[in-house]
Amino acid sequence: MTRPPVLLTRRLPPRAMALLQSRVDLRCNPHDRPLTAEELRRLAFGVSGIVATLNDRLDAQVFDEAPNLRVVANYAVGYNNIDLAAAGSRGIIVTNTPGVLTDATADLTWALIFAVTRRLGEGERLVRGGGWTGWSPTQLLGLDLRDATLGIVGMGRIGRAVGLRARGFGMRV
Repeated sequence: MTRPPVLLTRRLPPRAMALLQSRVDLRCNPHDRPLTAEELRRLAFGVSGIVATLNDRLDAQVFDEAPNLRVVANYAVGYNNIDLAAAGSRGIIVTNTPGVLTDATADLTWALIFAVTRRLGEGERLVRGGGWTGWSPTQLLGLDLRDATLGIVGMGRIGRAVGLRARGFGMRV
């Protein structure tokens, strides 16, 4: 059985690459950068599927160059980089990965909270600049999180994930 030709617009993590390579005739972007519009149109010719990223603008021109295209799998939470009307009028199915970044984004939010409350940036610059001379009771004290209140604007998936992590620090949300 022949495997369907699929364009991968950017290399993915090794596990995903191995899975794709085992199931489809994978055609990969040879560069570690987004494809230009012209490159994307040229590489799309003859493929049955495209695994795109949020940097790829998939519009009617791309779809016109890919008459065999049946599915676009967007490696992104959203799909505003894809002309859904143009895809739909050609019978192209468009998928995305909603929710895949919820935990990662909540974790990064907490990394920023820690950086601010514990003055990590200042401490890092002090050490790298050779200005740290040893511990001091008042140096870079920062703020305590226990019993603090965390205000979250928007309690969607990410807001809720950030709030759940706040419990572990004894915070009010």
